Amino acid sequence: MKVLLGIIFSLLFITNVSASEKIEVTLSKCVDGDTAWFLLDGEEIKARFLAIDTPESTNKIEAFGKEASEYTCNLLNNATKIEIEYDENSDKLDKYDRHLVWVFIDDELLQDLIIQKGLGEIEYIYGDYKYLTKLEASELMAKTNRLGIWQDSSDYIYFIIGGIILVIIIIVCIFSKKVRNKVFKKVKTKAKKEIKKHLK
Repeated sequence: MKVLLGIIFSLLFITNVSASEKIEVTLSKCVDGDTAWFLLDGEEIKARFLAIDTPESTNKIEAFGKEASEYTCNLLNNATKIEIEYDENSDKLDKYDRHLVWVFIDDELLQDLIIQKGLGEIEYIYGDYKYLTKLEASELMAKTNRLGIWQDSSDYIYFIIGGIILVIIIIVCIFSKKVRNKVFKKVKTKAKKEIKKHLK
């Protein structure tokens, strides 16, 4: 009888958490920037936010870890409605038995809000996840604006170097040999200063 009840319960649970279906949950406890405990059908589950990673703020402290944790926990604690969604292209659980889910607060994708602020990055991609394109666009904007964890991004330095090289090429193509040599030296000196300044 116990086995039969267990099978019935399992089938009901699987039906309730099918992929691509938003399920309303209640916050039990916010852990950090990308992890929280929720109450799902009376059961407490630990959820790991799918497709992102935020700096550590529990076992060890990383830059922007505290800010990421406070931002996530504040949003979850003040949300009127919290929903989770499993992705059909992802495992339902990770190796620590945490539920891998998309999290929505008041109909907004929490992962995207975190990425927009520069408080997390896209990570642990093992499939064609449903909202990945959305996250990629937000991450590009955060990098471009050097928000949060991207403040000291080397990508920005490469962007500057690329711009300087482009200017040099244009100068070489336009000016005469005498003028372009003079301008080239000035641009080269300025480029070296800019690179040294951003590598400090």
